[in-house]
Amino acid sequence: MINSLRITFVLPFAGTYPCGGPKVVYEYANGLTRKGHLVTVVHPALTRADMPWINHAKAAIRYLQRSIDGTYRPNKWFKVDEKVRLTWAPSLAQRYIPDADVIVATAWETAEVVARWAKGKGRPFYLLQGLETWAGPEERVLATWKLPLKKIAVSRWLRDIASDMGESSILIPNGLDFRRYGVDTNPRDRNSSQCMMLYHTHAWKGSADGLEAMTIVKQEIPDFRAILFGVSPPPPRLPDWIEYYRLPEQATLRRLYNEASIVIAPSWTEGWGLTASEAMMCGAAVVATDVGGHREFAFHGRTALVSPPKNPSLLAANILRLIREPELRISLAIAGNACIQQFTWEKAVEQFEHALIQSV
Repeated sequence: MINSLRITFVLPFAGTYPCGGPKVVYEYANGLTRKGHLVTVVHPALTRADMPWINHAKAAIRYLQRSIDGTYRPNKWFKVDEKVRLTWAPSLAQRYIPDADVIVATAWETAEVVARWAKGKGRPFYLLQGLETWAGPEERVLATWKLPLKKIAVSRWLRDIASDMGESSILIPNGLDFRRYGVDTNPRDRNSSQCMMLYHTHAWKGSADGLEAMTIVKQEIPDFRAILFGVSPPPPRLPDWIEYYRLPEQATLRRLYNEASIVIAPSWTEGWGLTASEAMMCGAAVVATDVGGHREFAFHGRTALVSPPKNPSLLAANILRLIREPELRISLAIAGNACIQQFTWEKAVEQFEHALIQSV
C-alpha cells in the first residue's frame, strides 16, 4: 500500500488571474495534500519552445518580474494550502521539473512536453479539461489526445471524444466548494428582472451573444437590469442598465450570484461550466447553451433552460420566459441547486487519488 505520492501538476501559465482550469488544479493540489501526498504545481513563464523570439524575450522579462513580486501565485483569488509547493519556472525545460511518482499535464501545450520527459519525472497523466482547439492548431491539439498519457476527463463529453479517438479515459467530474458558494437569498425573494453573466474577451465564451440577448430582453422588459463580472476591463460603451465588476472578491461574487434571479452561460464550448454550476450553488436559475460541459447538470426544463450556442435570440427567449414565468424560474433554481450538490471535492479527490495510486 502506497502511503504518500510525489505528485507534480504542470500548468500552462502563471496563476495570477482567476481562471477555471488552474482553479481545478489548485483544488486537487489542496485535497491531495490533505491526504498526505507531496504536491508541486509548476507555473512556466514560457510554455512552448517553438514560439517566436519576441515571446521568449517577453517570457524572460515576465519570469524576472514575477520571481521578484511573487505574482505567479494565485494568492489574490485562491488560497492554496501552505504545504503545496508552488514553483515558477522560466520554461518547461526538464531541468526545472522535480522528480516525482506522478506528473499531470493540465493543458494541450503541457501534454506535448510531459510526454517527452524522462520516467523519473513521474507516471504521466493528462487532465482533460476541455477540447482546446480554440487555444492552438486543431491538428496539434487533437494529437495530444493520442499521446501515451493516462487520461482523466472532467466531463462525459470529453470522455466520449477520447473514446471516439480510440483512447480510454477515467471520468472524474469536477468538484465544487460548498463552503465558498451557497444560497443566502431565497429564489422567491429575488428581483425577477435581475440577470448576471461572466464577461470574457475570448469569442468562444459567447459574451457577445449574451450581451445581444440581454439587449433584446431590455427592449421587452424596461425594468430589466444586468450585472457582468470578469477579469478584463468592461466592454466599451456599456449601457447604464448593466453594472460591471472587475475581479470581484469571492465574497462579492457570492453576493452577486445571490442577488441574481437568472445567470446566463452563453459559451460555444465548455469543458465544465464553472459559472453555471456556481450560479446553481447560489440558487440562481440558469439559462445556458447546450454544450458538453453544461450537460453535466443543465437539463432543459428540469434544472435549467438550454438552447443551441451562437443564437442570441433563443437565449433571449429563455431569459424572457423565466422573467414572465416566475414559478418556473423558482422551480428551476431549486432543482438546479439540488442537482449540483452531488459534485463535491471530497468525492473528486478520492477518485483522483485512486487513479494515481493504481498507476504506480
